[in-house]
Amino acid sequence: MLSSSSSEVVSAKQAIKDDQWDDCMSCRVTGSAAFIGLGVYSYYTGMNNLRKQEKAIMQGPTKYKMGSRRLGIASISASLIGLGLWRAFN
Repeated sequence: MLSSSSSEVVSAKQAIKDDQWDDCMSCRVTGSAAFIGLGVYSYYTGMNNLRKQEKAIMQGPTKYKMGSRRLGIASISASLIGLGLWRAFN
């Protein structure tokens, strides 16, 4: 059976509290710009590719037509942009 004194518990709690870190401003700007840029790029290229392949997609046997594909691209793009905004402000 291991026993610990109250001073060890307090110092462990203090160590966890002190483990908080803070980013520099340039790290936040770079990280958030990367996520936002990737979100915008994925939306633009994804929708552009869907427009180019619309005829082939509609004639194909798959049940996933244009609506679900647009939703997927928009969801991924919105998630990446949301991560960029979260990174900028948190």
